Amino acid sequence: MTTPAAAAPAPVVHEPNAHANQFALLGQRRFAPFFWTQFAGAANDNLFKFAFTVMVTYQLQLSWMPPAMAGLVIGALFILPFLLFSATAGQLTDKFDKTKMIRFVKNLEIAIMVIAAWGFVRADAVVLLGCVFLMGLHSTLFGPVKFAYLPQVLDSRELTGGNGMVEMGTFVAILLGQVAGGLLVAMPQIGHTTVAVACLLLALVGRGVAQAIPPAPATDPSLVINWNPFSETWRNLMLARENIVVFRSLLGISWMWFFGAVFLSQFPSFAKEVLHGDEQVASLLLVVFSVGIGVGSLLCETLSRRQVEIGLVPLGAIGMSVFAIDLYFASRALPPVTGMGLGAFMQQPAHWRVMADLGLLSLFAGLYSVPMYALIQLRSQPTHRARIIAANNILNALFMIGSSVLAGALLGAGFTIPQIFLFTGIANAVVAFYIFMLVPEYLLRFVAWVLSRFVYRFDIKDDQHIPTEGAAVLVCNHVSFIDAVLLMAASPRPIRFIMDHRIFKVPVLGWLFKLAKAIPIAPQKEDPAAYEAAFAKAIGVLRAGDLLGIFPEGAITRDGELQPFKGGVMKILEGARAEGIEPPVVPMALTNLWGSYFSRIELRGGQQVAMAKPFRRGFFSRVGLRVGHPVAPQEVQPETLRQRVAGLLAS
Repeated sequence: MTTPAAAAPAPVVHEPNAHANQFALLGQRRFAPFFWTQFAGAANDNLFKFAFTVMVTYQLQLSWMPPAMAGLVIGALFILPFLLFSATAGQLTDKFDKTKMIRFVKNLEIAIMVIAAWGFVRADAVVLLGCVFLMGLHSTLFGPVKFAYLPQVLDSRELTGGNGMVEMGTFVAILLGQVAGGLLVAMPQIGHTTVAVACLLLALVGRGVAQAIPPAPATDPSLVINWNPFSETWRNLMLARENIVVFRSLLGISWMWFFGAVFLSQFPSFAKEVLHGDEQVASLLLVVFSVGIGVGSLLCETLSRRQVEIGLVPLGAIGMSVFAIDLYFASRALPPVTGMGLGAFMQQPAHWRVMADLGLLSLFAGLYSVPMYALIQLRSQPTHRARIIAANNILNALFMIGSSVLAGALLGAGFTIPQIFLFTGIANAVVAFYIFMLVPEYLLRFVAWVLSRFVYRFDIKDDQHIPTEGAAVLVCNHVSFIDAVLLMAASPRPIRFIMDHRIFKVPVLGWLFKLAKAIPIAPQKEDPAAYEAAFAKAIGVLRAGDLLGIFPEGAITRDGELQPFKGGVMKILEGARAEGIEPPVVPMALTNLWGSYFSRIELRGGQQVAMAKPFRRGFFSRVGLRVGHPVAPQEVQPETLRQRVAGLLAS
């Protein structure tokens, strides 16, 4: 339990845009040693497991574990600690310095690899099965540290890039570990000894690099550990549910692992029975899948303007379904040549479509998962962050077990492997739609992302002035019907807007603004009750510590010029001050939007309309947003704010 006195230490703050891109993080001590530590651990996990699997499948004759069961038994033993000990691992990570936790875990890895080395040399499957369980425990302890460390040393604008690097590194390490494990264990006479030495060396390298990781203080040092894994697991899940966006993001990530596990588990059979290839073809599928995940993970920072852009999640979900379904069609009527080696396989044009589908499917899975991980890290309470991540690991394990059960049931029901891929692709579309309706923020950010990149070329300057935490009022000029959508695209956090009640009657846009929980306001003379209710809701937004967006002109400009600001912002600040809230006011200016499709234009006869004459400015017309320095609420006056916005427009 956490005592009231427990308080998280202040987060590490770094200058925005402190590095040119995510790769530059590899030159910084706060990130590089951690990255290589987790890289070495993931590589060692997979080198050990794959070498052991190959040894049992091809080299040992075990009556009590037939080759067909080896992969299943090893996989189940590795996942079991995630179910049993994730809750405890989350508590330990919140209670203790994360760097000390990492070094403890790496010391444990060395001890496990010493035992495993003995098991490999003696070809003792029982000892190695015990080490599989212990390596699962090692990964269980490292998981919460891995994702709780990043938000403690990276700022919010670096989280997406940092997570992308870690995700890419993990899958590259998995790939290299499995390839190395398969090659080393197959070496005549010295294979087992070579694997033993390689595993021990990787563990030592990981521990050596971990020594350079800087301190990461405990976020809840007064936490009292609950050693009952079952009650603590339930408590962690309930803790995660307190923030509905975070909890549903956990479910979204777990679904991605369900989705990926279906494909990864079927690669050997898919390569042999459908693609008619040998073991090298199965390895090629793993390479393509891993490279796709890595590329998708790295693309996230580029596509997100270095903020946590959850608008990429629907894009990822769409791509996952599209290419999973196309993989089914690409797998039909393939050449019936059996036992093809890698060279013969690559010579068939039909196989390139299969590889393209698999690579793009995994690329979009990277786009799907990285923003979700970053969102969980950003929105979770720092004192409970590791326990939230532990809850994620528990859910991931349950979903992966569920995927194995479902795939087995479908195969038992007579489904072919391509039909399982088709079923999974369709199920992904249904699940994604359900999640996005439950958490419309994903869908809204996707619309904003598409609009700001494919309808317009959206140039944002000084967006670091938008607060990443705490209440604030954003004030902006009002040029078009999609001003609010563009501001959503620029902000790292959701914005609740006060908007003219008539805009909710506009087709599509009105539906989007209702999803965004925009606050309708009517003129006081027209509807006094709605007018007062709007201000009460606005103050409630600030009370909750969220961002409130307003357009002080009160209506969309009719001539492209900045109109006088009304006094609504003063009424909001006075109401907030009465409740002890002093939110900063951030002036903003949208530029070059006048005359575009969503702004008003004047037709012959003087009538003004919007959303007429599509593409009248062509594709990708350039528009911009300028963000000013926050203004203290005591200094705010309507005319002062108007002058600041006018200055931004002129800059």
